Amino acid sequence: MAVHVGTSGWSYDHWDGVLYPPGTPSRDRLAHYVRRFGTVELNASFYRWPRTATFAGWRQRLPEGFQLSVKAPRGLTHAKRLYAPEAWVERIAAAWHELGPKRAVLLVQLHPAAARDDARLDHFLTVLPDWVRVAVEFRHPSWHDEAVFALLERHGAAYCVMSGAGLPCVLRATAPFVYVRLHGPDPTHLYAGSYADADLRWWADRIAEWTAQGRDVHAYFNNDGHGHAVRNAETLRSLVGG
Repeated sequence: MAVHVGTSGWSYDHWDGVLYPPGTPSRDRLAHYVRRFGTVELNASFYRWPRTATFAGWRQRLPEGFQLSVKAPRGLTHAKRLYAPEAWVERIAAAWHELGPKRAVLLVQLHPAAARDDARLDHFLTVLPDWVRVAVEFRHPSWHDEAVFALLERHGAAYCVMSGAGLPCVLRATAPFVYVRLHGPDPTHLYAGSYADADLRWWADRIAEWTAQGRDVHAYFNNDGHGHAVRNAETLRSLVGG
């Protein structure tokens, strides 16, 4: 089973001197990232979905074996809240086709105010092609129910395991792979703080349990401040032997 550990995003000014040499132009940051990691979660796609040609370009630029996870656009998840998803699904499938073997997981993060709607989620997962691996991140507490987990399992979709301030850490696997987002250990602010080595060893043990079940694991650190995500990701990767 494969374990993929990386960060959420690769281009941050405050990563100068941490991931890339100070003053590195933004266009060259990805080249430095892929020398250190074999996967990344693209977050910019949430704000503006890239052109299909851009995905084809990433397929050419990324090294063999690299895995690109992509956050679904907010037009789908926050503006429409998965309602009538067909047009967006068509665009996503076209992009996924262009990524070819570099594609990993589509992350669908629902709006924090989007309460449980099983029928809407079921319809979205039904129209999404079954060759698009998908993980769903629920921010409203009403979604945390056995019937929702069962719905995900029927579609082979992953429940997104979360770590972060105010977020429930539910260790639930609903797909042949597990998707983990580590938003930082700060108890009061999301995306803040650096995980202690003991915390990372705990996560390494959880990953070992999932891989022992025959599941691949994708884990991404989103605590980008001060380069914490980079260092935490490298530590976790060393602990899981990746």
